[in-house]
Amino acid sequence: MLTLEWLSEIWGRYGEAAQMPAKRFAIGQNQQLEAGGRPLLMGVINLSPQSWYRESVCLSRKAAVQRGKVLVDQGADIVDVGGESTLSHADRVSSDAQIEAVVPIVMELACAGIHVSVETYSDRVAQAVLDAGASIINMTGIRRNEAIYRLAASYGAAVIVSYVQGENVRAVGNLKFGGDPFHDFRKYFKIQISIAANQSLKKLFLDPGMGFYYRNLQDGRRRVRYQMETLLQTFRLGSLGFPVCQALPHAFDFFREEVRVAEPFFAVLAALGKTHLFRTHEVARVKSVLDTLQSFGSDLAD
Repeated sequence: MLTLEWLSEIWGRYGEAAQMPAKRFAIGQNQQLEAGGRPLLMGVINLSPQSWYRESVCLSRKAAVQRGKVLVDQGADIVDVGGESTLSHADRVSSDAQIEAVVPIVMELACAGIHVSVETYSDRVAQAVLDAGASIINMTGIRRNEAIYRLAASYGAAVIVSYVQGENVRAVGNLKFGGDPFHDFRKYFKIQISIAANQSLKKLFLDPGMGFYYRNLQDGRRRVRYQMETLLQTFRLGSLGFPVCQALPHAFDFFREEVRVAEPFFAVLAALGKTHLFRTHEVARVKSVLDTLQSFGSDLAD
């Protein structure tokens, strides 16, 4: 069971990293949104009918744009659009098909003043959505990382760098660590930060990844323990100097018919771990949780 004693031990061992400030940078053409400061919320739009989180699935441009506007009304700072499911059994979607589906949605949301992120590991998709007005590339693979970093820098956009043991999140096997996963995280991100700097990109989020796509994390109990420990220790990446993004897990094995409250639960752990950007399918619920946590210790008027 998660205990205060365990949290105290982790903080005592690594708490110094939490004192390192994250780099702050502006997001979007109007530069009105700042990363690295207050916690930001990223709502999700899935265009693939095979994405299992049905509340986020939109099967038309009109539905996707409407959901994007609803997510912002609910409190999302950024809307993340994905054209391909991460599920291992889902159909792969070509770059051309993703561009055809995603670009009109990005254009319409961006024209409405919404900060848009697009999840992709294709530099061709990245080019198209940046042209259409996307502010962030949610990069879930590293095979074309240099090209994506270079493109993002040229547009003044940011990149979410996902930790992945493979070319992309759809091409992985077992999750492997030599010991402490945060040693592997830091090594991986240091390399990516250096590559990005060589491409003149300074706007980065670091995403440790929640690992649901690895074969040896299909067991619910093992996966959820890994996810909880990672979320609670997010602050250990503070020494790298960049804000951290966490995609909140679902833990269907435990929550079952109440799965829609899973992400708000994990948001508590992510907030305790000092996460900067929360990627969630449940914006309204997670915002309520974060607002409640924020009120603790605040000076409230009588």
